[in-house]
Amino acid sequence: MSRRLPFFQVDAFTGRVFAGNPAGVCPLSDWLPDEIMQAIAAENYLPETAFFVPDGDGYGIRWFTPEVEIGLAGHPTLATAFVMFDELGVEKDVVSFGTKLGDRLTVRRDGDLLSMDFPARPADPTGSLGDVAGALGAEPREVLAARDGMAVFDSEAEVRALRPDMAKVAAMDVLGLIATAPGDACDFVSRFFAPRAGIPEDPVTGSTHCTLTPYWAERLNKSKLQARQISPRGGELTVALNGDRVTIAGQAALYLKGEIYV
Repeated sequence: MSRRLPFFQVDAFTGRVFAGNPAGVCPLSDWLPDEIMQAIAAENYLPETAFFVPDGDGYGIRWFTPEVEIGLAGHPTLATAFVMFDELGVEKDVVSFGTKLGDRLTVRRDGDLLSMDFPARPADPTGSLGDVAGALGAEPREVLAARDGMAVFDSEAEVRALRPDMAKVAAMDVLGLIATAPGDACDFVSRFFAPRAGIPEDPVTGSTHCTLTPYWAERLNKSKLQARQISPRGGELTVALNGDRVTIAGQAALYLKGEIYV
C-alpha cells in the first residue's frame, strides 16, 4: 500500500510564480530512508527538494538535489518556512531548523519578507581551483573559495555574458562556482553553476550568499546589501552581515500543492 505524502512546490526569492528558484517541500512525521528522499528529489527534478520533521521545539531539515544530499541550502529553507506559515498554519513568527552538519537555522516572518539566519562562509584567495577562466569563458579579476569557488568580475555585463563549459566546472573540487560583480541597479549580482550536483545553473541560490555577503560587505563597506541573481529566471535578495552570521531575506510564491505516493 502506498504512503501518501503532502507536497508543495514554491518559487523562492520572488513575489510571483515562474520566477525565482523553484523548490519542492515535503513535510514528514518522521524521516524516510535516504534512498527514498533522494529518489523523490530525482523524480521532482527541481534544483532542490526539502524534507522536514518535528524535532523538539523546532524542526529537522534536509535538502536533496536531483543527484546528491547537500549540507546547507537557502532557497528550499525559505520555501519550507513559507509553506509552514502560509499553508500549514504555523502561528509563531520564527521557525528553527536543525541540520545534519549541526548548524541551527532560523527563519523569521517580517511582513512580506522571510528572513533566514545562516552561518557566514567567507572565501579566501586561492589558486588551486584550476582553469577558472577556461571553465567560465572569461578571465576574472579575482578567484576565491569556500564551499564554492568564487570568480569576481568588474561588471554585471561580464557576468551576464558568461557561457560556462559545464564539464570543466564539474571537474573542479568545489560544490559549484559563483560568478559575481558589482550590480548596475543593486549592490552586487551573481550567477551560480553546480553541474556536479546536477544543477548546471541554479536560478537563485541562498547558500552562496553566505559567501557573497561577507565579501561584498567588506569591499563596499556596508553591512546591508541588495543583491540580484541574474539567471534567466532571476531573483531578488536582501542580505546583511551580522558578525559570523548572514541574514538572507526574500519573498516566495506557491506554485502547486498535492500528494506524493511512495
